[in-house]
Amino acid sequence: TAPGPRSYTTLRDEAVKLFNSLQQLESERDPVPLMQGVLQTCLDLPPLVDEIYCQLVKQTTEPPAPGGQGDLHYWQLLTCMSCTFLPSPPVLRFLRFHLDRTENRFPASEMAKYACFIREALGKTKGRECVPSLEEILVLMQRQEMICTVHCPGAPACSVAISSHTTAQEVR
Repeated sequence: TAPGPRSYTTLRDEAVKLFNSLQQLESERDPVPLMQGVLQTCLDLPPLVDEIYCQLVKQTTEPPAPGGQGDLHYWQLLTCMSCTFLPSPPVLRFLRFHLDRTENRFPASEMAKYACFIREALGKTKGRECVPSLEEILVLMQRQEMICTVHCPGAPACSVAISSHTTAQEVR
């Protein structure tokens, strides 16, 4: 059976829970379920989207181990956020500044590659009705496209590479 609707407390309490989840993300061996939980909370409680963007910018600014596993988990969640939600205009400006600064300070690093991917994703993100699947999160963490099999009536099935922003119209 599918889980029922999630129950939430106050926005402040949920923001604290999300902050604790982000702290846990740093040392998480399998960060994907935790990332999906953060994304689901943001989808259910849109006022928290800007809060999470700000927390992720803070966590990826002057990290103790730039490019380390914990740091990359934050960049991977930031990547998933950018493919799922657009922040408000002031937070978007702040985020773009952070992406530029990261690319300038750490050129050719994994962090710079994530920053570039995130900037491109933000230009395409329109908002979603559901959070990325576990498979999609795994692919986004690698900054890659998913290969999907498309079945059409009267035609053989074909494999198509899609991104988080691919529409059904584009697949035709």
